[in-house]
Amino acid sequence: MISWVAMDRIVEKQRAADPEYRKNAAGKVLRSDAKWLTDGELLTKLRSFGIDVARSSLGQLCRASLSAQEIAQPLLDERTFNGKQEQMESDWIWICLTALWQRWFPDQPCFEILDDKIQLGYEVRPSEATVASRVWLEAWDDVLRIFDRSGMQSIREFDLRFEGTQSLFNWIQDLEDELWRAGRWDRRFLKARIAVCKEALRRFRDDDRLSTENRRRALAESLFELGEAEEAEGLYCEWLNQNPRWGWGWIGWSDCYRFTHTEFRDWARSEQLLREGLAVAEVGNRTDILDRLADLCKEQGRTEEAHEFRQESKNSTAAAETWLINGSASAATVAAMPRANSAPSSVGARKMGRNDPCLCGSGKKYKKCCGA
Repeated sequence: MISWVAMDRIVEKQRAADPEYRKNAAGKVLRSDAKWLTDGELLTKLRSFGIDVARSSLGQLCRASLSAQEIAQPLLDERTFNGKQEQMESDWIWICLTALWQRWFPDQPCFEILDDKIQLGYEVRPSEATVASRVWLEAWDDVLRIFDRSGMQSIREFDLRFEGTQSLFNWIQDLEDELWRAGRWDRRFLKARIAVCKEALRRFRDDDRLSTENRRRALAESLFELGEAEEAEGLYCEWLNQNPRWGWGWIGWSDCYRFTHTEFRDWARSEQLLREGLAVAEVGNRTDILDRLADLCKEQGRTEEAHEFRQESKNSTAAAETWLINGSASAATVAAMPRANSAPSSVGARKMGRNDPCLCGSGKKYKKCCGA
C-alpha cells in the first residue's frame, strides 16, 4: 500500500514522460491541477460533491488528523460514484482538501506536506547539499511534531501509517548522510546532525539494531569532527562496555582518528583501537577489522603487515563459509560469526531489497553497501 500523495506523484511523472500514458489517463485529476485554482474555486469544487467546509471547520479537522487523506477517505466512503469518469473526478475531494490545508495551515504538519519536503530534498540533493539539508531539517521538525501529536513510538509504526514516497526508515539515514556532506562546507550542519542523531537515539531505542548502531557512529564522528573528541571517546567507551563484540563500533572509533579533518588524526591510536577490538573473543565483523588494519598498514608503507592482515581476513572468511556450507557451526556460533565486507553468500540467503539493511552488518542500506 502507498499513500495517495505517493500515487499522485508517480502518475504525475509518468504522465509528463509518456505521451501514450498521458492519452490513456485523460480525465485523471492530479494535485497539480489545483495549483492555479483560487480558494473560492476549491471550495466550489468541494460543494459540487456536497461538501461544505469553512476555514474554521477545516482547521478542526486538520488538528485531529495527520493527513488530508484521513479527512477525505470517510467523505469518499459516504458517496456513490457512477462510472470511471465520476470516480476520477472524485479525486478532487482529496486534492482540494490537500491544497487548502497547505494554503491555510502551512505550519500544521501533515503527511502530504512532509512527503513534498522530503521529495524536494531529493530533487536538489545532487548539486545543493546545503539547500537539501535545510529542506530536510524542516521535514525532520515536521516528523517530530507528528510523532508528538499522534503518540506513535517507533519508526515502523510511523511508516505503516505514512506510506509515503519514501519510508522514514530509509530517509533518516539519507538525512544523516546529507548533513555530513553539507557539514564539509558549513559546520552548523554537523551540529544539526548531532541533534538529529541524539533525538533519534532517544526516541527510537527499540527500533532496528543496525540503524541504531549506524546512528551511534554518525553521532560520534560528527562530535569528533567538531573537536569534541572527549565526548566521542566517552560514548564509544560506554557503548563498547555494554557490547564489546560490536565490531563496527571498534571500526567507527578507530576511523575517528584515521579520517578526521582535525588535529586529532592519529594513526597509532587508530591502530590501537582496531587491535583492541580484534582481541575481543567472538567480536563481530572480525574480517572487516582485519581489512581496516590492512589498509592502515598499507597507508603507512608497512606492506608485509598489510599482506598478513589481508590474508588472515581471507582465511577467516573462507572458514566461516565452510562452517555454514557444512552445517557444522552451532546456532550461537553462527549468530556471532563475523561477515566479510562483500556481497552475502547465496547459501541460506534471502532476496534483498535495495533499501533493506545490508546483511554484511555495516548498518547501511543494501544499495549503498554490498548492493553497490
